[in-house]
Amino acid sequence: MSALVFPGRPRPTVPIIGVDMAFPVGRILCVGRNYAAHRREMGGDDRDPPFCFAKPGDAVVTGGGAAPYPSATNDLHHEIELVVAIGMSGEFVEPSSALGLVFGYAVGVDLTRRDLQAAAKAKGQPWDAAKGFDHSAPISDIRPWSGSPPSGSIRLFVNGAKRQEARLEDMIWSIAEVIAEASRLWRLEPGDLIFTGTPEGVGALARGDRVIGEIDGVGRLSFAIGD
Repeated sequence: MSALVFPGRPRPTVPIIGVDMAFPVGRILCVGRNYAAHRREMGGDDRDPPFCFAKPGDAVVTGGGAAPYPSATNDLHHEIELVVAIGMSGEFVEPSSALGLVFGYAVGVDLTRRDLQAAAKAKGQPWDAAKGFDHSAPISDIRPWSGSPPSGSIRLFVNGAKRQEARLEDMIWSIAEVIAEASRLWRLEPGDLIFTGTPEGVGALARGDRVIGEIDGVGRLSFAIGD
């Protein structure tokens, strides 16, 4: 095997609740418009198959650290989401067996350069610059899980004011259906993270804002928007 011309990037990791171990992150796969009210908020109202896009694995922000305000935007938005941590390989799985791939769940925020996304939509261009930028995926510690997926409230606060709140049961596509659809587009591998969509109430963030996200039974995420 040839030597590397320079050291490779270290693989990002996410802490795991209850154990002194970390979850090695591979890909970050994201589902768009998976809550009916958010679909209407963004100009749609249908039940197409889950729309997927990706972020690089090193976009994660852990441990409550700051997420720097990104360059090239004047309209940074928050989108709170339930995150599925994949622990087993799977390809073309059925919804009935999809939950067997789950290692655990976390609270995540899909940070979005909304102005860049709108410009890309208008020209039919990809969303990479709008969604996959550095530090665009703050995430809580992962809670190991088995059995039925989480249920209950998902909510986000900015500087103490509630911005987003819904029930996980409000998802258009269930967690099992989301995993199954993702496995048709990619071979899922241990270390993959799936952001499962955001409810209504997305909005702008400013430098210095403190963001708190909570999901019943899963955890709490807190981070600041830096300069």
